[in-house]
Amino acid sequence: MQRVALIYNPASGQHSARRKAAVEEAMAVLGEAGIAAEAFVTVGVGSATLHAHEAIRKGCDTILACGGDGTVHEILQSMVGTDVVLGVIPLGTANALAADLGLLASPAKVMRKLLDAAPARVSVGRIHFHDKTGNPASRYFTVAAGVGADALLMSRMDARLKRRLGYVLYLVEAFRIWATHTFPLFEAVLPANGNGDKRVVEVSQLLAVRVRSFGGVLRYLAPGASLRNGSLSLLAFKTRSRFRYLLFLLAVIARRHTFAREVELIRTESIECRALSGSNESFFVEADGEVLGLLPVRIEVVPHSLSLLVPHGAQP
Repeated sequence: MQRVALIYNPASGQHSARRKAAVEEAMAVLGEAGIAAEAFVTVGVGSATLHAHEAIRKGCDTILACGGDGTVHEILQSMVGTDVVLGVIPLGTANALAADLGLLASPAKVMRKLLDAAPARVSVGRIHFHDKTGNPASRYFTVAAGVGADALLMSRMDARLKRRLGYVLYLVEAFRIWATHTFPLFEAVLPANGNGDKRVVEVSQLLAVRVRSFGGVLRYLAPGASLRNGSLSLLAFKTRSRFRYLLFLLAVIARRHTFAREVELIRTESIECRALSGSNESFFVEADGEVLGLLPVRIEVVPHSLSLLVPHGAQP
């Protein structure tokens, strides 16, 4: 780590004064270590991606994402396939990647951990989708990509309320969706097996997970998921039952969840999702908590495509 760009989202999380102080703490630690660093402030959607591109052009060897999973997601789009190293300083409402890396601490402590961390080449997910205008597009992701109720939840996140209420807003909107959503079905198409046949399942929710731990109450949601492996861990909800959703969530919170006929854990390198023939339903698509567009989608793994600062002892 010799030349660092620190990209800071002033709108991430709840407390702007604390965010500014946190960035100053991180910059101070870098200064004490004799490392040249430049801070970039994001000003809107897509700004972090542009800042990351500029930092790479300037010759920075490390980019630190200071914000939540959304900030990391934007910066990631410029970094996949390069040798520039990504580090994470959690300052957002949702910090799943930081939790997976064991980086939920004060900014100064996190920065010191990152100074001692070793870059590791990890695999990222990629989702191909249709944006809101119907045009094909794709995004990389590190945490998870989803179709169904989770993407509907993300679409209901009001940025101002999110800054005021933080994680509470997720809980309120999740309850509203659970109580009122009909959980319509769509098709998930798995790659051909040894017999050359594709497997098609009807699901109301599909979540393609890449991280071992989300932190918080949903800590170990998908056993076997890891940034180090070359597969997706898919949670496929083959049910429209609110009661079955609730039972699974309570089991996750108690860390006693299992997988069976109605909620299946599937490991695969890729998956395609599409609406049922004749269906008029619209299904939102999200990645790393960012709403991207609508079905159809294809989700895959891009092996060994990102250099990530992994602290000693972390098992992402």
